[in-house]
Amino acid sequence: MRYIWLFIKTLLRLVLKPLSFVPAIVVMYFILNFSGQSGVDSAQLSYKVTQKLVIIASDVADMNLTQDEIAVYTEKYHYYVRKLAHFTEYMVLAITVAFPLYVYGMRGIWLMLFAGAFCVGFACLDEYRQSFSLGRTPSKKDVFIDSCGVFVGILITRIVGFIRRKTIFAPLSKKR
Repeated sequence: MRYIWLFIKTLLRLVLKPLSFVPAIVVMYFILNFSGQSGVDSAQLSYKVTQKLVIIASDVADMNLTQDEIAVYTEKYHYYVRKLAHFTEYMVLAITVAFPLYVYGMRGIWLMLFAGAFCVGFACLDEYRQSFSLGRTPSKKDVFIDSCGVFVGILITRIVGFIRRKTIFAPLSKKR
């Protein structure tokens, strides 16, 4: 039975390891898609998200806000939701970039440097690319926020890797 399990683990590794980069590619596609929107489209989308969050918070806290109050809170928090979106999307990118590197054996400072440099470089290129979209301008503040998200994402990956839960990526043999 043990040999069957080792065979299955080996087979899964062979198939899944190369596919571990797919989530990073998907996240990069979505980031580029969002940053390619015009300024008006981007603002409308984030405004709708903010409005939905205010409504959900109102329902959860049983505040019974009127439409005017919802509009006031939406305006108040719109900026923060936009910046939180930057932070979150780059945190997810960092996790999806760092995890496959971790799976392939990159650890420690090299993982942080390589994944961090890749993701921050992507953030810089994305902000530059944004300058070609109607009504959008590149922002150093956004790159800083993106970089903070990258740092947190890499730390999350390192913590999860450090815990070393039993997965198909754990060592195949154990010394007893």
